[in-house]
Formats: sequence, C-alpha cells, structure tokens
Amino acid sequence: MADTTQSQTPISRLKIGAWGVTALLLALVALLDWPQFIPTVTFAAKALAGTAPFILFAVFAVAYLKASGAENLLARAFEGNPARMIVMAALLGGLSPFCSCEVIPFIAALLAVGAPLGAVMAFWLASPLMDPAMFAITSGTLGFDFALAKTIAAVGIGMLGGFGVMVAANTPLFADPLKERPSVGGCCGVQKPFSGQTVWKFWPEPDRRAVFSETARENALFLFKWLTLAYVIEALMLHYIPAQMIASVLGGEGMMPILLGALVGAPAYLNGYAAVPLVDALLAQGMTQGAAMSFVIAGGVSCIPAAIAVWALVKPRVFMAYLGFALIGAMIAGLVWQAVA
Repeated sequence: MADTTQSQTPISRLKIGAWGVTALLLALVALLDWPQFIPTVTFAAKALAGTAPFILFAVFAVAYLKASGAENLLARAFEGNPARMIVMAALLGGLSPFCSCEVIPFIAALLAVGAPLGAVMAFWLASPLMDPAMFAITSGTLGFDFALAKTIAAVGIGMLGGFGVMVAANTPLFADPLKERPSVGGCCGVQKPFSGQTVWKFWPEPDRRAVFSETARENALFLFKWLTLAYVIEALMLHYIPAQMIASVLGGEGMMPILLGALVGAPAYLNGYAAVPLVDALLAQGMTQGAAMSFVIAGGVSCIPAAIAVWALVKPRVFMAYLGFALIGAMIAGLVWQAVA
C-alpha cells in the first residue's frame, strides 16, 4: 500500500492545495523567466502523456480491489504460525489498496483481535512502499527493474522489522506497545475492516459499482494532480539545479551517498507518487542508483501519512523502532541495488 491520501500530505494542508502550488510555480516561471515557461509546460504535458497508460492501469486496478472487497483477504495473513504471519504480512502489505489513514482502523482492528506485533510491524513497513498503482507509476518512469527491486525491498524490510520484533518481543522495548484505547476510526470514513465478503464479479451489485466509480474518480484526480505538480518540479530541477551539485552530494561510490539518500528522503517527500518523477530528475543529474533506492524507501516509510498511522496507535519507543527498521532497511536496499544495478 502506498500513500494515496491527499488530505495528509504537507502541501495539501496548505489552503492553495497541489493545483495552487503548480499554478504558483508556473506563474513564477512566467514572471521571472518567460522563455522557460513554454518548455516547462511542454515537458510536464509530455511526461503526463507518457505516463497515462500506467495511470489508467493504476486507477482501474485500485478501483477493482476496492469494489470487489479483495482487501478483506488480507486478514488471513494474520492467522496461524507467527513466522508465517510475518512473511505473509510483508508479502501482502504492498498489495493492499488502503490509503495511509485507512490503515489506522485496519491495524487497530488487527491489534484488537490479538494479532502479534511482529506481523503488524511487517505489514506497516511494507505497505507504504508498494502497491499495484505505485508499481505501474514507478515502472513507467524509473523502469521495470527499479520497480521490481523496490517491491523486493519492501517485502524484505517488512520481514526485517517483523522478525526483529518477534526476536525482541519480550524486551522492554516492545512490552505493552499500544497507546490506551486506540481509535478504530479513520479520516477517510472507512468502515471497520474484516466486514463483508469478497465478490470478484462485483458489477451486478449497484453499491459495488458505485464504489468502483467513486474510487476510480478519486484516484484519477489524485494521480493527475500530484503527477502534474511533480513533473513541473522535475522540469524546474533539470533546468535550474546544476547537475554538478547533485552529483557532488548524491553521486559517487561508497556508503555516504546511500546514507544521505536515506536521510534526505523523509523530509523531501511530498507523497510516494510525486517522488517518482523527482527521483528521475535526480538520477539524470548524477544521483547514484543506490542513493535513489534508499531515498524512495526511507521517504516512503517515514513520510507524514505513513508515520501518522503508526504514531496514532503505538507508544513512542515502538514508533522509534519503526523508523529505525526503515532507515536500516533503506540503507541495505540501497547498497544491494547499487551493487546489482
């Protein structure tokens, strides 16, 4: 599950919103550097047109998962042997269609019915990093190999955190991890999870058709809005930020660019989708492959919506462990991708 919650991102908290920021950036370019205005708009339009097939796939894939109720199947990953639960939770975490605020009632319900914290941690870490929509957008912009590597990294980081919690479950760090009476409500108005049945042929049911239409509309608007902003920023970065500066900070060999990519990733994130074109621009200006991978991994797990979902339910020491697993996992993913890319 990757973030698709426009109400939780930093820019969307501003009154002008993402469209307003895009318009403001274009207005500044027109005012201060008119010759660059048309190339900026053209770059963004061509990038959106090139990404359109992936956007359409992402929109209809998420709408189908929602309308069919396939997300209810995720509950089965949290049954049985604890080690198997962790593996299944990590594998399924990246497939869930939940937005970051919707994951709060889902996880709260899991914890309420006694799901082990290790399996929950595995799901928490993997879910913000990849889903079918994110895979399509990442593959279309950064390449299939990068998207596949990020998917593998998401599952690996989920298992790293899950088994780490399982090993240390009896230590003071993870003893009594929950805040008092965690809420099962959510900012998206979602219903309590595990209710209802999965209906793969949903279209004969009017209510499910309505869910499909509404989900498709919301996600299409969300992706178009944020990718437009991202491509405008990408065009400006490519034109105004010297490639030598990026290469000097995030280029070169060794551990430091990967570490910096992980450390810069969190505060630099708008959301997972908008980050993809920005990483594409950074790569074009000299960012190493390893730093790019650590950037998207660390930023995805620690961006505001994903972090809020964890902070809302667990005590600060467990939240810090969550961030620690994310940072370690991002650096490992960056080192491995740097070696094989």
